[in-house]
Amino acid sequence: MTAPLHDPTVEAAPSAAEEAALVSGDAKAVQGRSLGRIAWERLKRDRLALAGGVVVLLLVLVAVLAPVITGLVGQDPETHHEDLIDPLFGTPIGSLGGISGEHLLGVEPVNGRDIFARIVYGAQISLLVGFLSAAVAVVLGTVLGILAGFFGGWVDTVISRVMDGLLAFPQLLFIIALVSVMPNELLGLSGTGVRLFVMILVIGFFGWPYIGRVVRGQTLSLREREYVEAARSLGAGRFYILFKELLPNLVAPIIVYTTMMIPTNILTEAALSFLGVGVKPPTASWGQMLSSALDYYESDPMYMVIPGVAIFITVLAFNLFGDGVRDALDPKGSR
Repeated sequence: MTAPLHDPTVEAAPSAAEEAALVSGDAKAVQGRSLGRIAWERLKRDRLALAGGVVVLLLVLVAVLAPVITGLVGQDPETHHEDLIDPLFGTPIGSLGGISGEHLLGVEPVNGRDIFARIVYGAQISLLVGFLSAAVAVVLGTVLGILAGFFGGWVDTVISRVMDGLLAFPQLLFIIALVSVMPNELLGLSGTGVRLFVMILVIGFFGWPYIGRVVRGQTLSLREREYVEAARSLGAGRFYILFKELLPNLVAPIIVYTTMMIPTNILTEAALSFLGVGVKPPTASWGQMLSSALDYYESDPMYMVIPGVAIFITVLAFNLFGDGVRDALDPKGSR
């Protein structure tokens, strides 16, 4: 009996194309994910953090495009509209602080300046101080924190004692005293520019110990890791280890604390403007608007509510986004 031409029990050898497809599929199945991709996937699952990030992005766009936005609605933050003010009481004519199709958030008491335009321009001041003072704090805190943690000894002792002293120093009182004695012109700046410059530097200077402590603690842990010892054994210098081995592993905590620091700086600027030592009138500031609204909180409550809500939404958005970034960058997180 002759054998069959085709034995159904014997599988045909896969072709070259099929082998390539199988190899490609296996490679995709075992393909690793970077830390950035893992963090992004975690962040995408946090809807509150994404909502906060969207609001933060919108606020930045509003601050950058403030002249365009106010031009589209046909209003200016400095233009007075006395015809919209009740001459007897000094409050806006109409309900809800004079809100209308022309003045979307109403007008200020006494002078009738458009509140929407001043809120938009006030975002520039708050975000400018918040971001730049955070940048100053991050640069100082990162450099001094990593030096203290890496070198140890007397370097660590000196930097740590400086941090302790700054953390115990009354920051708000110092800024009030410093701004009150500052000249009206400094380094080519004048008026509001001088006060902004001073606030950014002082808030950033008193903020760096917070991030400096975090960076120092992380550096103390990282400098004993195997890859640092391996770099030393291969003859790597100190600064190579600092900037090539340690600093990249400190990016995550630095980003987290930066997002947490910005809303605190925004609140500090609002408090200083509320106390009268922030930006000078007629420059728009949310804290300054709250201070002016104290005299009209009964007759025109919307004048106090609107800047208060702007500060609340801004700080809440940054905090939600910062919490989400912290959870996403946490290697031990389960989300």
